[in-house]
Amino acid sequence: MSVDRTQVLRTAAALLSRKSTATMDEVARAAGIGRATLHRHFAGRDALVRALEAMGLREFEAACDAARLDDGPADEALRRLVVETEPNAPLLAFLVTENQLFEGDDVDEGWARLDARVSALFRRGQEEGTFRIDLSPAWLTEALYGLVSACAWSVMDGRVAPNDFQYMITELLLGGARRSVEK
Repeated sequence: MSVDRTQVLRTAAALLSRKSTATMDEVARAAGIGRATLHRHFAGRDALVRALEAMGLREFEAACDAARLDDGPADEALRRLVVETEPNAPLLAFLVTENQLFEGDDVDEGWARLDARVSALFRRGQEEGTFRIDLSPAWLTEALYGLVSACAWSVMDGRVAPNDFQYMITELLLGGARRSVEK
């Protein structure tokens, strides 16, 4: 029987995003495979997390590309980014909370590249007069990651309808990030 590595990784991300202490046995069980099979693909938890990181970075990069972050008004590009991020939100939720990925000298440069792309979108929105200038682009980037993560968890737990994912994130973030016109 062939193992769908991508599906195993997605299952692991969903489980680990809700239970960060899940064992390799629990990951194997959730994926519907044996522990030995899981270990043939991932030597241990660190290898599994690094594989999740690589997949997540590729998929978030693809979401940024598909969202065409440099096209049109910044708030519309942000809406497109949330749409493109939604299918991989549980994976992103896991990755942004996985401390081992951000400790020491071994941090993947892909994170800096992605942060720079998203921060550039917020900076462009500030320059256009769309977004508030008293909130740094770095903070707005972190807020986006946090909202995507929180909404992904809420959808997984059944507290939020999947159809509300995009609306809830964009309305809350844009409601706080949009520059208001003083009268």
